[in-house]
Amino acid sequence: MVELLRKRRSIRKYTPRKVQKEKIIKIIQAGLLSPSSKNSKPWEFIIVEDKDKLEKLSFTKAGAAFLKNADLGIVVLGNSELSDVWIEDASIASALMHITAESEGLGSCWIQVRNRKYNDNITSEDYVRQILNIPSNINVLSMISVGYAAKIPSPADLEKLEYRKVYLDSYANKYSF
Repeated sequence: MVELLRKRRSIRKYTPRKVQKEKIIKIIQAGLLSPSSKNSKPWEFIIVEDKDKLEKLSFTKAGAAFLKNADLGIVVLGNSELSDVWIEDASIASALMHITAESEGLGSCWIQVRNRKYNDNITSEDYVRQILNIPSNINVLSMISVGYAAKIPSPADLEKLEYRKVYLDSYANKYSF
């Protein structure tokens, strides 16, 4: 698992190669199998393959332009009526989908939507909600771009991890590695 996490990097440049349906299904299964508080399963997902919609969604916020070149996007939603910790639950599902994408030889990148702005008058969440016809009682957490990476980055270096942020039994006691 650690090796898979080392390899998983945020990918923002994709090839035009189509992602096979079996791989998309595995990614979604990972999200649907993710743990949630009290097994409430407050997450929902919209798979976006339509290129026009991907382009529109790429304007959701600054820094999301690369979504238009991904083969697909997964919009991660949460129902706050089912869980008061829907953000955490949907985030766990997202993380597992990212890891599964990597395990399937795909690249992915998180695009934050919640608490972001499309412009001065419209939130990113409302912008996405309009494009995808999402009901007002369903929250938009993020989008995940998915596709084949145009370039495979080097894995993370375990020697560069911030081990200094790990403690034993107390914040005053650094963990010894």
